[in-house]
Amino acid sequence: MIKYDYIVVGAGSAGCVLANRLSENTKHTVALIEAGGSDNHPWIHIPVGYIKTMAMPGVNWLFDSEPEPNTFNRSIPIPRGRGLGGSSSINAMVYVRGQPDDYNGWGQMGNRGWSYDDILPYFKKSENFEMGYDEYRGIGGPLNVANTRQTYPFMDDLINAAVETGYGKAADYNGKSQAGFNYFQVTQKNGLRFSAARAYLNPAKKRKNLHIIKNAHVTKVIIEGKVAKGIKYISNNVEESIFTKREVILSAGSIQSPQLLELSGIGEPNLLKKNGIEVKQDLIGVGENYQDHYIARLVWRASKRETLNEELQGIGLVKQALKFALFRRGALTVTAGLVAGFVKSDNALATPDIQYHIAPASFADPKKRKLDKWPGLTIGPCQLRPHSRGSVHIKSIDPMAHPLIKPNFLSSEIDKQVLVKGMNIARDLVKAPALRKWIDKEELPGSLEKTNDELLNYARQTGATLYHPAGTCKMGHDEKAVVDDQLRVHGIKDLRVVDASIMPKLVSGNTNAATIMIAEKGADLIRTRSD
Repeated sequence: MIKYDYIVVGAGSAGCVLANRLSENTKHTVALIEAGGSDNHPWIHIPVGYIKTMAMPGVNWLFDSEPEPNTFNRSIPIPRGRGLGGSSSINAMVYVRGQPDDYNGWGQMGNRGWSYDDILPYFKKSENFEMGYDEYRGIGGPLNVANTRQTYPFMDDLINAAVETGYGKAADYNGKSQAGFNYFQVTQKNGLRFSAARAYLNPAKKRKNLHIIKNAHVTKVIIEGKVAKGIKYISNNVEESIFTKREVILSAGSIQSPQLLELSGIGEPNLLKKNGIEVKQDLIGVGENYQDHYIARLVWRASKRETLNEELQGIGLVKQALKFALFRRGALTVTAGLVAGFVKSDNALATPDIQYHIAPASFADPKKRKLDKWPGLTIGPCQLRPHSRGSVHIKSIDPMAHPLIKPNFLSSEIDKQVLVKGMNIARDLVKAPALRKWIDKEELPGSLEKTNDELLNYARQTGATLYHPAGTCKMGHDEKAVVDDQLRVHGIKDLRVVDASIMPKLVSGNTNAATIMIAEKGADLIRTRSD
């Protein structure tokens, strides 16, 4: 019987952090189990490679949502990373922490130790911010955070347009105030992706007490009585079991952590019984509370051929490839958004509730990531704090089957209103004097689409996830909570969930930074119990 002090399931953003931090104590043995393989594909490390990895088998689970009426019965892709680094190996690399009020809200819900003052030290501990240390930012941490290495006059003027229209320029949207527009900060180093695997796992790989098991698909947690004893996994078509002396920690993400709990007999009893699974613990909240950011992209044709559309096609791509090879600069270092914007849909609000992802680029075929032949601009708003709630549940007892994902996007009236407001603000922004020389005409949805109802229909027909699923194993103490504020699964000893699924409410921004923070704090909670 093989036993480890800790078994961590999933080598994504959270799992890599836990593997590193828990193996720092050489007295403790740690097994990190990952369904995918190594992170050695070149498209992972070249930043613009996200265009490929977002739809690439082998490094991506390629989940899809169920068709839903609010989004015209479309099945929406839900990409999730597979392999070392998880989604941090395929994401857009933008670094956004969210707002202090997000975490203060968690604390006010009864989650002790999760208010902003409690979690800020973990953000700082995790990062090496190239621009330097202050009361909000950290240096010397594992995760390199940099300013984007590529800027454009077009984007400079867009930021100027934001100032002209009264939204301002954000000095550091991860600092004192999120509000305003500026270039995204990115998890890159020297022009290359800096995933959680590079930041946390690579430095720990040589430790004798850390055992990384790749290409191993976990099928269930072994539970005896009310105690987690180990896990089962399939590798090379053979089922294996390993056991723990201390704890099993699920870090499989907001889609697969609840799936694994249900496969292990933890969840809503009727659902488990329907699938022939013995009920180990009645927790009706498993897989519920699904939240995600829904983005609608507006596109303009630019009047100058100074966009990514030219730089990433034909002779332009050859030039940019050479620039990247020699200097690690240029269009190949660009992420899905170059400029971030955070604004209020209503001046009565205390903080921004709309985020923009803005790039000097446009896609003729978004699904195939095929760029337009003409110069383009894309501005995509999303509501930062959606009210819509969905779910993710098993379809069957088959652990290899994808779960049933129902995001329930735009089911809340306020979500529709805020998204349309964000689209109208974007339209006003491009009319500012600073952008007059850049904008030719609106391509999508097109200037004929003028009413709010028409804009909403366009958003419903074309919108997509921003790849931020969260909340499906939520932290709390109510009847739908799955873990407590120590991240322990209610009713089951020696089992925790540590990933974005524990968020009671989605943070106001991209989720990778917050997930890494959760894992840093989770590692301390685990070590406090046992060291």
